Amino acid sequence: MGSALTAGALLAVLSGVMNGVFTLPMRFLGRWAWENVWAVFITGACLLLPAAILALTAPSSWTLLTQSPTHAVLIALGTGFAWGFGAIMFGQSVSAIGISLANTFVLAVSSALGSLIPMLALTPEKLHQHAGHAILLGIAIEIAGIILCGRAGMIRERTAATKSDRGDLVGKARPMAIALLLVCGSGVLSAVFNIGFALSAPIATFGQQNGLTQFQGNNLIWVLMLGGGAVSNLGFCTYLLITNRTAAKFSQPGAPRLLGLGLLMALLWGGSIFVYGAAAPRLGALGASIGWPLSLATGLLVANAVGIGLGEWKHAPRIAHTFMYSGIAVLLIAILVLSRASY
Repeated sequence: MGSALTAGALLAVLSGVMNGVFTLPMRFLGRWAWENVWAVFITGACLLLPAAILALTAPSSWTLLTQSPTHAVLIALGTGFAWGFGAIMFGQSVSAIGISLANTFVLAVSSALGSLIPMLALTPEKLHQHAGHAILLGIAIEIAGIILCGRAGMIRERTAATKSDRGDLVGKARPMAIALLLVCGSGVLSAVFNIGFALSAPIATFGQQNGLTQFQGNNLIWVLMLGGGAVSNLGFCTYLLITNRTAAKFSQPGAPRLLGLGLLMALLWGGSIFVYGAAAPRLGALGASIGWPLSLATGLLVANAVGIGLGEWKHAPRIAHTFMYSGIAVLLIAILVLSRASY
């Protein structure tokens, strides 16, 4: 039991690290347009990687998918499609304000709404119980953390050197107000993803009834939801590729290197989902109280370490650093409080 918990905790940390660094290659993809990068990333993360994992871990999964409960399959595809627009907003927010701020805001908003909205939609009676009180307290603390980080971003935005701190980051900078709208939209649609996963549970149950493990059964849901998300993402990317006439960039000199960086993003982000999926069965009932906050906190810290290491805050005044570090500390406390909602 102890070794399983340790392995689960380490896998949760690894998942957080992978999630925290997956946007790092975007810093070196400025020769491509945003839609070039995102199309490669989504193709790898939402189509190729899930298909490969299903084929390697349980080849019979494809047959089971065709026999799974129809209503649950439609829910998985539909909510995945809706989540896809949240992924688009996240990708745009990284280009808008950089790796550290975008990841901080999105992790904060999605963890808060990802806890609250599913509860309101699926088990509203819990709002007046201990779990609901913990979630409301956690959200209040997260709002304070977001305000501190937002203040840091606005101070940084006013410095003349902000553009030089972007390096070769793909996409274009946007005002902080626009970025906040993007991350809030991404957070709301991340909550839709959580609801969809919960409502699609009959698919995993059906898989386990036919010989799959819990991990393999959950992968059936992932492949459907990520596939639905790929449709909305790739549809938007195709529109931009045509409108901006940027499809030709795929064949420009140096394209193989850029393609490799895009696929690395896919491997890191998509891999983080399946690594956490492998952690959850080992943690058992402690998954929500240990694995989830471990993964979120690690991702938050790693993403900010990456942003700082790349010089995103190099020219920001000291007061901006103070607000940012204070905000991160408050958000870590909020994650801990939200994890107590499972008790």
